[in-house]
Amino acid sequence: MKNVVLIGFMGTGKTSTGRLLASRLGRPFVDIDRKFELECNMSVAEYFKLHGETAFRQKEKAIIAKVARYSYSVIATGGGSVLDPDNFNKLKANGIIVSLTASVDTIVERTGRRKGTRPLLDCENPREIVAVLLEQRVSIYQKADFIIDTSILSPHQVAERIISFLRQSGYLKGKS
Repeated sequence: MKNVVLIGFMGTGKTSTGRLLASRLGRPFVDIDRKFELECNMSVAEYFKLHGETAFRQKEKAIIAKVARYSYSVIATGGGSVLDPDNFNKLKANGIIVSLTASVDTIVERTGRRKGTRPLLDCENPREIVAVLLEQRVSIYQKADFIIDTSILSPHQVAERIISFLRQSGYLKGKS
């Protein structure tokens, strides 16, 4: 059975939705950032600060290569993890890709709740950074099998819409 892989910008609800979705579907939940932190024994923000983005992306790529071989899991990726086409293709080979999107204002509001945990937004004008990064990444996020705007939806509502998509697309049988 294929994985359900959640991609999208930081603050779009991948982790919170992923946990709910996994619970509803009775599948394991894998958060790439959390797996990274457990393997490296430090937060993503700390690793970023100590080793830089290039080293972070290399380690993230190795973790994705492992996780992409899982089956029957719900996987939440880091916001930039699918910028590498190899990562996207590995996740897609054994997964249904669901892209979570949100407006710039929604992302800034959500990510602002957890200061110091988003290295790319630890700057004077996070709104400007979000807008630029979203513009750079939109074409990648649009390659997903299903796209859902989470701006005005709760994680429960997002999970329900993903389940409906999976059912209508023939990936899920029966009642979940």
